[in-house]
Amino acid sequence: MTDEKIEELCINTIRFLSVDAVEAAKSGHPGLPMEAAAMGYKLFTQILRHNPSNPKWTNRDRFVLSSGHGSMILYSLLHLCGYDLALDEIKKFRQIGSKAPGHPEYGETQGVETTTGPLGQGFSAGIGMAFAQRYLANRFNTKNHKIIDHKIYVFCSDGDLMEGISSEAAAVAGHQKFNNLIYVYLDNHISIDGNTELTTKEDIKKRFEAHGWFVQKIEGNNLQDFSEAIKNSQGQEEKPSLIIARTHIGFGSPNKQDSEAAHGAPLGPDETKLTKENLGWPLEPTFHIPDEVKQEFQKVVTNGNDYERRWNEIYESYKNDNKELAEEFENLIIGKLPENWDKNTPIFNLDESLATRQASGKTLNILAENIPAIIGGSADLMDSTNVRIKTSVDSLPEAPHGRNIHFGIREHAMGAILHGMAAYGGVIPFGSTFLIFSDYMRGSIRLASLMGLQIVFVYTHDSIGLGEDGPTHQPIEQVSNLRAVPNLTVIRPGDANETVVAWKTALQITSGPTALILTRQALPVLYGESNKNEISSPENLQKGGYTLVDSNGLPELIIIATGSELHLAVEAQKELKNKGVNVRVVSMPSWELFEKQSDDYKEQVLPIAVKKRVSVEAASTFGWERYIGLEGKAIGMVTFGTSAPGNEVMKKFGFTVDNVVNKSLELLKK
Repeated sequence: MTDEKIEELCINTIRFLSVDAVEAAKSGHPGLPMEAAAMGYKLFTQILRHNPSNPKWTNRDRFVLSSGHGSMILYSLLHLCGYDLALDEIKKFRQIGSKAPGHPEYGETQGVETTTGPLGQGFSAGIGMAFAQRYLANRFNTKNHKIIDHKIYVFCSDGDLMEGISSEAAAVAGHQKFNNLIYVYLDNHISIDGNTELTTKEDIKKRFEAHGWFVQKIEGNNLQDFSEAIKNSQGQEEKPSLIIARTHIGFGSPNKQDSEAAHGAPLGPDETKLTKENLGWPLEPTFHIPDEVKQEFQKVVTNGNDYERRWNEIYESYKNDNKELAEEFENLIIGKLPENWDKNTPIFNLDESLATRQASGKTLNILAENIPAIIGGSADLMDSTNVRIKTSVDSLPEAPHGRNIHFGIREHAMGAILHGMAAYGGVIPFGSTFLIFSDYMRGSIRLASLMGLQIVFVYTHDSIGLGEDGPTHQPIEQVSNLRAVPNLTVIRPGDANETVVAWKTALQITSGPTALILTRQALPVLYGESNKNEISSPENLQKGGYTLVDSNGLPELIIIATGSELHLAVEAQKELKNKGVNVRVVSMPSWELFEKQSDDYKEQVLPIAVKKRVSVEAASTFGWERYIGLEGKAIGMVTFGTSAPGNEVMKKFGFTVDNVVNKSLELLKK
C-alpha cells in the first residue's frame, strides 16, 4: 500500500471512530473531527514531540483542543497513538465512568492537557502554558542544556475566536512575543445557528496581525501546505502563530458537509451509511481500525520513546553539572514546597492597624522569596491589590525571569491564563483584581475548580467598606457566588494575622484553587502576646471556623463573623458581657475549610444546643442559614450599597458595634 493510501486510511479511521462514537452515544459533535482529521493525523504522527508511554514527560509538546466539543478527534488520536485510552472507553463515549467524556477533562484522560468546552478557555490556557514555560526555561535552562524546549499547539474554532476572552488573551500573547505558540484556526464558516456571516464578517487575519501574531492561510485538507505552515511557524522568533485553515465541517458527508447540521448531533444511521460509502469506508464493523493503521500509529510510540530517551540523556548531563538547580527543578515539577518555605512570614502586633490587602502584600513578598514557583500578577491593579513581588521585575519578552505579570484589564483571560499556567505545572500562579470584577472571570474560576488546580485568586476591595466608588464597585453577592463554586476554597480573613495564615493555607491546598477576600480599609489586629489568653491564635484559620473569644461554659448567644466585621463581633461581645450576656465569638473565614472538619469539632465550635446565633458579614446574607439556623439573625446586605466614605457607608447599613449588640439583644428576647 502506498504512503498516500496509508495516510488516507489513517485519516478516515480518525473520522469514523469519531462518527461511530457519536452515533453510539446518540449525542455529540461529529463535524469537527471529520473536518480536522487530516491535520490532527499529521500533527500527532509527524510533528508533535510526545510520548504516549509517558504522557507526563516534562519536555513534551503540549496540544490543546480549545474547541472541546469536538473531543472525539482527540480521543481517536490518543487511542490510535497508544495512550491509555482503550477502544472500549471510546465505545462508551459520553457515558458514566468513561474516560471519554463529552468534553475533554483534565485528569480524567491521559493526554488531555486542560479541560476545554467553554469556548475560548483552551485558547487562553495555551497562553498560560507559554508563560509557565518561559519562566521555567529561563530559570533552569543553561547555555549547555535546554531541558525545557518545546512548542504549544492549539486547535480552535470560529466560536473560540468569537468569544471576547480570545481577543483578550491573543493581545497578551502578541505583546509577550510567545513564539512557542502555534494555533490552528478551523475556519469552517459554520456555527450552530448557521453560516458565520449571520454574526460576523471579521477579517481574522488582520485582527491577529494587529495583535502581533504571524498569520498564514491554508486549505485544511492540504497536508503539504499544513506541514509548510507549521515549519514556518516553528521558525518564528518573536511572534505567536495562527494558521487559518479553511476546513469543511462534516467533511465527506453528502448531505451535511458545510452545514450546521453536522455540528452538534449524530449524522444519523442513513447519513452515516452514505458518508462511509462516499469515503470508501466499510459499513461494518463499527469502530473499525485497519491493521495497516495500527502499524502506522505504532511509530508514534517508538518515536515518543526515542524523544524522551534523548531528553533523559540531556537531563542526566544537566543534573551532573547542576545538582542544586536540578533538585529545585524536580521539586517544582512535582509541586513540592521547599524546606522552611514559610520562614520569616510576618507577625503583626496589637497596636497595628492595616488593610488585609496590605498584610497580604507583605506576606506574599516573603513567601515569594522562599518559593520560586510563585508567579503572578494583576488585571491592571498591581499596587492597588498589593501583589507586586518587589524583589522581581515585570514579566516581559526582554525579562523572561520576571514574576510580575501585567495581564491588562482582561480579567476573564487572566483567569484562564492562570489555569493554563497551573495545568502546565512547575509554578504556583496567582492573579488579582477587585472582588467586584471576579464576575468577569467566573468561567475561568469554574474551570480551575473543576480541574482541581492550585491557583490563588486575590480579590481586594471586598465590600461596601471600599466607600466612595459606590455600588458599581461595592461587592454584595460576589462572596456567596464564589462559595457556591464546588472545589473552590474561599477565605475572608478578619485581620492581618489571619491573612498571613490564609496565604500559608492556600499554598498547602493543592487540590483546587483558593480565593482570598481582602479589604481596602484598615482593620485592627486582634491577636497578640498580651491577649493570647482571651483571643485564640489565628493559626486556627486553617480549620475554617474557630472559637475566637469563648464564653463561660455553654453560651447564650454565638456571634459568627468574617473579614472586616470580625472586630465588630469582638467589641460587641465585650459590651454584651458587661450586660450579663454569655457570648461566644466565632471567626468563620472559610466555610469550605470548616465543612472539612469532623462533626465533633464543628459541634465544639457551634453547639447544636445554642439556637441563638448572629452572623455579621458585609455581603449578601445568602447561605448563612446553614450556620445560624431558622432562629438566627443575619446582619448583612440585602440591597446594593451607596457612594460615600467607607465608614459612613458601613454605619448606614448597620455594620457597627451598637447595631450588632442591639440585634443580639433583640434575638435573645424572642
